[in-house]
Amino acid sequence: MYKLIKTEGRAKRGELTTVHGTIQTPVFMNVGTAGAIKGALSSLDLKDIGTQVELSNTYHLHVRPGDDVVYKMGGLHKFMNWDRPILTDSGGFQVFSLTALRGKIKEEGVTFQSHVDGRKIFMGPEESMQIQSHLASTIAMAFDECPPAKAERAYIAPSVDRTTRWLDRCIKEMQRLNSLEETINRNQMLFGINQGGIIDDIRIDHAKEISERQEQLDGFAVGGLAVGESHEEMYHILDVTVPYLPKNKPTYLMGVGTPENILEGVDRGIDFFDCVLPARNGRHGHVYTNAGKLNLWNEKYMLDERPIGVDCGCPTCRSFSRAYVRHLLKAKEMLGMRLCVIHNLYYYNHLMEEIRNALDAGNFAAYKKMRLEGYKEQNNK
Repeated sequence: MYKLIKTEGRAKRGELTTVHGTIQTPVFMNVGTAGAIKGALSSLDLKDIGTQVELSNTYHLHVRPGDDVVYKMGGLHKFMNWDRPILTDSGGFQVFSLTALRGKIKEEGVTFQSHVDGRKIFMGPEESMQIQSHLASTIAMAFDECPPAKAERAYIAPSVDRTTRWLDRCIKEMQRLNSLEETINRNQMLFGINQGGIIDDIRIDHAKEISERQEQLDGFAVGGLAVGESHEEMYHILDVTVPYLPKNKPTYLMGVGTPENILEGVDRGIDFFDCVLPARNGRHGHVYTNAGKLNLWNEKYMLDERPIGVDCGCPTCRSFSRAYVRHLLKAKEMLGMRLCVIHNLYYYNHLMEEIRNALDAGNFAAYKKMRLEGYKEQNNK
């Protein structure tokens, strides 16, 4: 159940109660695609850095180790030793990202060629719900198609219509699965997804259409952004779309983004975020601070005794200098990558905590301005 605690403009401060604990929103979900954070982080590390929600991917876990294996091991929570909420992406994004490995999109679903061993995999709405039920995640996502952002109306309009039909099939199958005795998590939540590229009226009409199903859905996502459009175009789509999604349900902006994106998203009514950027950038020595992003490969950090973030309380910054982490990266020691990923994910989780505190205090607008000015100052150096 979602509780809207307060608002500031369009920004929302809320909480979502689940069978695996209560999620304080706005929240950033740490992405563990295959059940682990890339960068050698375990579920124990996630707790240390304040993670509320872990996100895994239906397609990737279906391919390896197989959702049947996870089911036999008692579900994803038990398998990866994580007792807090998990959201599973539906595999719908792979319809977009694995174009070279999939067949034609049909009403029934999509056939993929496994990126691991080449075997054929079919996934439609029912299959996605069945896999996510096997994984026993807290929140399942509806199966959808994510059209390219710059696709033409002639492509996007029928794609969105099909996504709506797929949503109805997802709802029906999830209700069936949650009623079965052998289902591990019979309280599995389901979020619907808004699509429409960067075409205003398609986005708005689809938001209205899926909102009519709010009694059967636990939340709503805005998908198909951060896939080629500009930041300004993304913010515009949020401006025109989010007002047509139910305010009494959480709203999730999929695959976004930078700290700046998050601040702008919160300002437009977004509750949930996820993105691979903090972990991916960390693995390459790019780390986030309140003064902007730093590249630890730069020679100027060779003798820098300061922590990555001078005001950061993460395990990395409490114990190690920029100079030492840079040395590890240069020496190709895995520890350097791990320390950067720990820092970045802590930074994102702590940023969300500060955002929630600002909303609680009624000064989010001032907080947002202060943070954006700090990032801009570093980027201009």
